[in-house]
Amino acid sequence: MKKYLSMLLAGVAALAAVATAQAGAIDDAVKRGTLRVGMDPTYMPFEMTNKRGEIIGFEVDLLKAMAKAMGVKLELVSTSYDGIIPALLTDKFDMIGSGMTLTQERNLRLNFSEPFIVVGQTLLIRKELADKVKSYKDLNTDEYRITSKVGTTGEMVAKKLIGKAKYHGYDNEQEAVMDVVNGKADAFIYDAPYNVVAVNKAGAGKLLFLDEPFTYEPLAFGLKKGDYDSINWINNYLHQIHNDGTYKRIHDKWFKDTAWLKDME
Repeated sequence: MKKYLSMLLAGVAALAAVATAQAGAIDDAVKRGTLRVGMDPTYMPFEMTNKRGEIIGFEVDLLKAMAKAMGVKLELVSTSYDGIIPALLTDKFDMIGSGMTLTQERNLRLNFSEPFIVVGQTLLIRKELADKVKSYKDLNTDEYRITSKVGTTGEMVAKKLIGKAKYHGYDNEQEAVMDVVNGKADAFIYDAPYNVVAVNKAGAGKLLFLDEPFTYEPLAFGLKKGDYDSINWINNYLHQIHNDGTYKRIHDKWFKDTAWLKDME
């Protein structure tokens, strides 16, 4: 009997250890009372800083609704994009929510939720090039200088598909766009939702928006490898908000209404 009881207790202890090991980001956030999300707030209209210093945007509102559904507070941790994956892997926050494209390369390092939106790379070019540049293929020569934000799929695409052009990346989108506005670069490669805003907000009438996306880019939330419980919860959350009207309300606020532009610097 004692031997059986010992074996039973050992089994219970083993199960408890497994349960503890399987506790993921969502469970940790619920216990802590705070969901910590790593984010580079420079990607209009997904995450950006308004003139009062507040981080706002489409993805921010999705995350606020997520935290509310969990019954916790949302804490946004500003992180440079090129260091955001290492920061997650060293426990600086629970998950990445920063307009991140689900790529196969990144998926080797992270688990991803289902996509919450699909975008694609587009071009902002100097207006003077309107007759010469009709697509990204026309830029693929050393005659042109192109730019994007470092660490993004814009940079990856520039180097992969437009590799013959001269490339220079910047730490933020605004600097890269201004390089084209000021005539120092010929084209800026970036996600369509950002470019559709930037052409008017920062273009100064000097840019042309080639709005046909030439890549397929699903954006998703990133978590540590093996955190399947958290992925399951987030995917169920995304299904819920897509069907109860929450997603449409948030989406239309940022993509169909331009009132938020008045709140930007």
